[in-house]
Amino acid sequence: MAKAKRDLTMEQQLARGPVDLPFVMLVLLLVGIGTITVFSASFATAYYSDFADPYYYAKRHMIFVVSGLLILFFVSKFNYQFWRGLSVPMLGAAFVLLVLVLTPLGVEHNNAQRWLRMALVAGPEFQPSEVAKLAVILFFSARLAKRDTQKKKKWTRRTTLGRVMQKLDDIGFVELVPYGAILVAVAGLMLKEPHLSGTILIMAGGAAVLFAAGVKLCWCLIGGGSAAGGLYMVVKMTSYMTARIQLWLDPWSDAQGKGYQTIQSIYAIASGGLTGLGLGQSRQKFLYLPEPENDFIFSIWVEEMGLVGAVIVLLLFALLIIRGYWLAIHARDRFGSLVIVGINTLMAVQVFLNIGVVTNLIPNTGISLPFFSYGGTALWIHLAEMGIILAVSRQIPAPKQE
Repeated sequence: MAKAKRDLTMEQQLARGPVDLPFVMLVLLLVGIGTITVFSASFATAYYSDFADPYYYAKRHMIFVVSGLLILFFVSKFNYQFWRGLSVPMLGAAFVLLVLVLTPLGVEHNNAQRWLRMALVAGPEFQPSEVAKLAVILFFSARLAKRDTQKKKKWTRRTTLGRVMQKLDDIGFVELVPYGAILVAVAGLMLKEPHLSGTILIMAGGAAVLFAAGVKLCWCLIGGGSAAGGLYMVVKMTSYMTARIQLWLDPWSDAQGKGYQTIQSIYAIASGGLTGLGLGQSRQKFLYLPEPENDFIFSIWVEEMGLVGAVIVLLLFALLIIRGYWLAIHARDRFGSLVIVGINTLMAVQVFLNIGVVTNLIPNTGISLPFFSYGGTALWIHLAEMGIILAVSRQIPAPKQE
């Protein structure tokens, strides 16, 4: 009884340790810059819309930021072991939500049905794919954290099937089957929306956790190659995706139509030059670049702050990601380490994809920039993920003093 009480006290102390200050500061800096950029990028769109209020998006975004930071603080106070038990029901809920998106309950924007309303008739919308990303990482991390302690199944060698299964088990194929099945099922549902960028993110996050857990590199390469081949086939067989590829190769082929947004984004970035036009001085946001407060918000930031501003933001993201991996290396246990690797990889890939889209380095996939793009649920989930990382950082053992 005394031992159990002592262990409980230790767990409480671990949950209440100090958070990693450099990581917190980097998150706050990015959120702060993102909030300023949303205000600058959105006021023209809001003023000339039905709202007729230049501060409409800025005021709503401030509410999202304040509530999101409260979520971050609240989640960081939790002992992160809590997410182990929640991983299975959360993954189940993610599947249900992804299925509901494909029903009449789903909401369609720009020929993509990716959203659900929080209320049946009206209300805020959210993308279930955001929930699915985190759910996959938590489930994989919880299962793979016990990888070395679980006893391997012994297959009988008296039958051909048994000998084949034993061989597949020895080379590590059998243990990958359930994880591969989950990734394929989630990716299949998301490709039906269609949501290519979200599919790539989930595949990347899941693969990162598998690799960090010790799965052989050859299987990661085979899985990555298979996924790339599958996505290529989907793109070639889907008119929606094929049109996106054609616009990427030559956006000027439909300069006043579907290539318009990409072209205006390139104009905005090119106009910024070295030091930019000045904060608030963007020209493209005056109804030239569609929805500048969302996926293409980085273009407005570069137009106003130039190459210097772009490098500063990218450097902050790089430092945040590097610090995240440092926390993963020093995490108290394997579960915490794997969770950080998954979340951190999601962040890195999402930043790369967004910057690649606005610069036309990759096809337009409709993906937001973390901490910058306007939107409540995405920001809340990003900050909740940062809260989970901070919760892990609270339990990092203090360095031993000699």
